Amino acid sequence: AELNEFLSRTLGEDGYAGVEVRVTPIRTEIIIRATRTREVLGEKGRRIRELTSLVQKRFGFPENSVELFAERVENRAACAMAQCESLRFKLLGGLAVRRACYGVVRFIMENGAKGCEVIISGK
Repeated sequence: AELNEFLSRTLGEDGYAGVEVRVTPIRTEIIIRATRTREVLGEKGRRIRELTSLVQKRFGFPENSVELFAERVENRAACAMAQCESLRFKLLGGLAVRRACYGVVRFIMENGAKGCEVIISGK
């Protein structure tokens, strides 16, 4: 849960859509799902290496026991987390709530969904 929170804060702009952790006896593999994997990897893989070292230090893993991978989300419209981040940046950009929600719903429906529900709460 803490890893998911950390990654969603650092990779929010890059279409972060979730994380999967696989623990093997040799090492721990962390697979980051995102819509824009090129931004997650960074220039020549620099950003993913920085994230690897940050995760190692933050969660106390031994050297070279953690490996981060970036995986592209196949259908961006069907991924709830990706659409949530998209809506978040629309709202932070100052777009009206109803207009932002309708834009997200239209995008999802145009990509072949049978239906979707967007719930916004708070002031």
